[in-house]
Amino acid sequence: MPLAAIVSSPLERCRQTARILAKSQPDRLRVSSDKGITECDYGQWQGRPLKELAREKLWATVQTQPSAATFPGGESLAAMQARAVAAVRRHDAAIEDLHGASAVWVAVTHGDIVKAVLADALGMHLDLFQRLAVDPASASVIRYTSSRPYVLATNTHAGDLSWLAAAPSRKRKARTDAPVGGGSGPEPTSARS
Repeated sequence: MPLAAIVSSPLERCRQTARILAKSQPDRLRVSSDKGITECDYGQWQGRPLKELAREKLWATVQTQPSAATFPGGESLAAMQARAVAAVRRHDAAIEDLHGASAVWVAVTHGDIVKAVLADALGMHLDLFQRLAVDPASASVIRYTSSRPYVLATNTHAGDLSWLAAAPSRKRKARTDAPVGGGSGPEPTSARS
């Protein structure tokens, strides 16, 4: 599927994945980097084994009330969510301005970032974001509109996401109202011309 842009966390593991995606594009997209979607700053927790961290008093807060969790010497989960959501929305608006409302772009980032952005798009409080599952190399899809975001997929490993791409010969106006009854699903790729 043709992508309008690839934005990566500056951390090497994300940049490696982003480069693989860029190579798959016919025009070999340039990968841009944004600190806004980098991993949460876990401060003194960074690099420590999860088994050890699970014994810390803060662990229970991270699991049950993430909005109150601030990592010693690091950042709060609420600050992480705010910066990540702002970065994703900023990129989405800029890409829509350049390529139209149907443009598909990719943010290559980290599990807690994806869960925090999904929680925001779903209207979920940050304290519920631990209910979301995000696997490495999975795809979650959000379509932002002028009225609300739509979560189209979460934690998918489906290889074919071509249904996200707009038909090249028509200009499609992004839907801003929720479809009555849930809608009829994505337009089949074969019906696009």
